[in-house]
Amino acid sequence: MSNKKHNGPRLSGEMTKQVKLIPGYILIGIWVLFTFVLLGWVVCASLSTTKEIFKGEVGSFPSGLHFENYGKAWSSQNVSQIFMNSLVYSIVSCALLIVICAPCAYVLSRFKFIGNKSIQSGFVAAMGVPVAMIVLPLFCLIAQMNLVDNGIKNRLVLIFLYIGINVPYTTIFLLNFFANLSKSFEEAAEIDGCPPMRIFWKIMFPMAQPGIITVTIFNFINVWNEYFLSLIFANHDALRPVAVGLYSMISSMKYTGDWSGMFAAVVIVFLPTFILYITLSEKIIAGVTAGGVKG
Repeated sequence: MSNKKHNGPRLSGEMTKQVKLIPGYILIGIWVLFTFVLLGWVVCASLSTTKEIFKGEVGSFPSGLHFENYGKAWSSQNVSQIFMNSLVYSIVSCALLIVICAPCAYVLSRFKFIGNKSIQSGFVAAMGVPVAMIVLPLFCLIAQMNLVDNGIKNRLVLIFLYIGINVPYTTIFLLNFFANLSKSFEEAAEIDGCPPMRIFWKIMFPMAQPGIITVTIFNFINVWNEYFLSLIFANHDALRPVAVGLYSMISSMKYTGDWSGMFAAVVIVFLPTFILYITLSEKIIAGVTAGGVKG
C-alpha cells in the first residue's frame, strides 16, 4: 500500500509534465511537416519540367522523372563553378579557424593571466558587431592594398574575411568546451614531463573532438550560405560562391525560363550541408550538450 501511495503522486506528476509538453510537440510537428513538404516540393520540381511546374503538376510526374535537369544545371548553369568555389572557401576557412581558435580557446580556459577576461569580453563583444557595420571600412582597406579585382588574391581575401568574422564565435564556443573538460589528464601528463603544447595537441585536442566537429559544422554552414561579403568582394563569376551564384541564376530565369534547372541547382547546392548534418547529427548534439556539463 505504501509503495502505491508513493508511486501514485510520482506517476501523476510525470503525466502532468507530458501533458504540458503536448503544445510544444504539436508546434514542432507542424514545423517539421512544413519543412518536409517544402523540401519535398523543391526536389519534385527539380525532377519535373518547367511546363509541369507552371501547370501545377509537380509530384505527379506525367512525363516521368527528369534526372537530366541535374546534369544540365551542373554544366550549363555554372553550378559546378560556384559549388567548387564555396567548397574551397568553406573547407579552408573551417580548417584554419580550428587551427587558430582551438589553441587560443585552450589557453584562455586553462591559464590565468593579465588580460584574460578582457580578451574573452572582447570576443563576446565582437560577436555582436554586424557585418554591415564593418564592410565599408574593410572594402576601403582592401582597395588601398590593391587587392580588389586581383584574381586569385580575391579568394584569399574572402577566406581571410570569413576566418576573421568567425573567430570570436569559434573561440568562445571552444573556450566553454575546454573549460568543462577534466584537468586530471593534463595533471597526469605534466607529471610524466609532457610540455603544454604537446598536452594540448596529443591529449586535450582529441578529447575536444565533439565540440570541434560541432563548431566546424556551424562554421561550414555559415560560410557556405554567406552572401553579403561574397557579393562585394567576389566580383567575378569565376570567384562567386553558391549564395551569389544562385541569386544570379534566379535573376536570369526571366530570360532563360529554365525553372526546373534552377530547382535542380538549388538541390545540388543544398546537399552538402544536408548530408553533413545528417551524418554528423549525433556529434552535433554531443558537442552542444557536452559544453554545458562539467567534466
